Amino acid sequence: MVEKFEFNLSVAELEKRTHKDYLITKKFLKADAPEFLALAPGDKKALRHLCVAAEILEKINMQIDCKHNLAVKEFLEEEVKKGNKQAKLTKILFDAQKGCNAIDTMSNPIRLIKGVDEKLGKGVYPEDLSKEEFHTVLLRMLKEGKTDEVKEILTSRSVVVRAAEDLAGIDYIDYFNEDFNKMADELEKAASVSTNSDFNEYLLLQAKALRTADPMLDAYADKKWATLQDTPLEFTITRENYEDEMTGTIVENEELSALLKENNISPIPKDFLGGRVGIVNKKGTEALLAIKKYLPTLAENMPYADEYKQTISAEADSEQTMVDVDMVMASGDVGEYRGGITLAENLPNSDKLSLTIGGGRRNVYHRQIRFISDKKKLKERLDAILDKEQHKYYLDEADHWFTIGHENAHSLGPKEGSEKLGKYRNIIEENKADMGALAFVDLLTELGMYTPEQRLQIIVTTMADNFLKSKPTMSQAHRVRTVMQNKYFSERGGYELTKDGKIHVNIDKVVPIAKEMLAEIVRIQIDGDFNKAEKYVNDNFVWTDNMEIIAKKLQKISKTLNGRLETELADKLLAGAV
Repeated sequence: MVEKFEFNLSVAELEKRTHKDYLITKKFLKADAPEFLALAPGDKKALRHLCVAAEILEKINMQIDCKHNLAVKEFLEEEVKKGNKQAKLTKILFDAQKGCNAIDTMSNPIRLIKGVDEKLGKGVYPEDLSKEEFHTVLLRMLKEGKTDEVKEILTSRSVVVRAAEDLAGIDYIDYFNEDFNKMADELEKAASVSTNSDFNEYLLLQAKALRTADPMLDAYADKKWATLQDTPLEFTITRENYEDEMTGTIVENEELSALLKENNISPIPKDFLGGRVGIVNKKGTEALLAIKKYLPTLAENMPYADEYKQTISAEADSEQTMVDVDMVMASGDVGEYRGGITLAENLPNSDKLSLTIGGGRRNVYHRQIRFISDKKKLKERLDAILDKEQHKYYLDEADHWFTIGHENAHSLGPKEGSEKLGKYRNIIEENKADMGALAFVDLLTELGMYTPEQRLQIIVTTMADNFLKSKPTMSQAHRVRTVMQNKYFSERGGYELTKDGKIHVNIDKVVPIAKEMLAEIVRIQIDGDFNKAEKYVNDNFVWTDNMEIIAKKLQKISKTLNGRLETELADKLLAGAV
């Protein structure tokens, strides 16, 4: 029996949001893409198995995201079969944002179904669990000596359920056992036909980790994945914890925090899962690797570098691989179009076990997502918001260079203790990565990584692209930090608005200001003080008049509210059509 739901958006609103002017489309590889056709027959076969695995992972993540997602998906599919127009249009947005709830590019919440609202704990905590009850139950359990049970609740890889008056944590692998085993089957099939032995070794390690609830098995798979540099294919299970807002509330309760510390328990937010499938682009990867030799020098020049241990060593070769990937499929967390979509990722994150057993990190860049499809719109935007005399310094490729700096900066700085910053940890970390990318532009120019012209392009392009169409919500870590930066740079003369309301970047002031902000951020991470983090964010997360002037102009140029992925090759591989 299919569960019934009530639509939340009217047909008129849905027609607007799914119109091409309001719904941006990012196009992944087509079925006849040269990159796919050039693959060895075994790798083409492997690619299909990897897409099936990623599709299964999406089903799992939908349940982690919201307990009603699968039921809503089934309801929409049934209604579409009946010719229900409202269901058809709703399903376009549901598929794009991969769930019932999201935010749009104006930072407005989208609720596709009445009565299905977003929870602090998403789908990983009981739906009716309040923050207050959560804290109360944990306190009581700790006082009753149930420390092992609390550890299982507060691990990054468990679904939390009610157990009489208590709570209990069930490892993802056990909770979704059937689907994870199906995924493992597909990875093993891919490994049996793929042509690259290193890649196959990783797939088999990952398959093993999907069958048994043992964090160390994930660590071995992560460690191997982070070494992959010269493989034809890309497959990643992304595990990031930006979505869970419930666990982060623990640091707000002093008694609970103290008791957890006493019992040596670190409350790590829950992982949300994504699947990335792609074909490694050799030429793009070669360009990425140019920065690798400079990473130890950057590590040495980080603020307060002698006060912490970081992933990149100033004394040794950096344990960091990098690949540029032509995208075939992005499922689950990595493929959700919610106000925006991921350009690149630096994984594993600092809380992951693989980093404690000698593993490194790996950066993966998404080529099709970063491509600008409408150059005319770009020119309109620049004409509206950037001082005409600085147009010569704007280059869309410079945004990719900045992203490279951002992703590598995630590997710099303190790698422990950020969980103490609670709900501000991700905002602070993303801010650090941005400021790391900007703060080292002059040093990398001196070292020969960038030309003087590229230096100008990175600085102006980054500052011009840092303005938003609307004020974000506090849950949008990637956007909150841009507001903080704009306020910070404005107050210190990094940019100003001309008489006609356009951005003029004071180029030579940008890097020194970025260094100043980077030092403040790293200090907060080292100290691990929640109150300092909260004050820093609140002091800088201020939507100013200048931001509103630019936002109004951006809104006139771009009507986009939502986005989606077009994945022709993946769709045909899944259907067995290629």
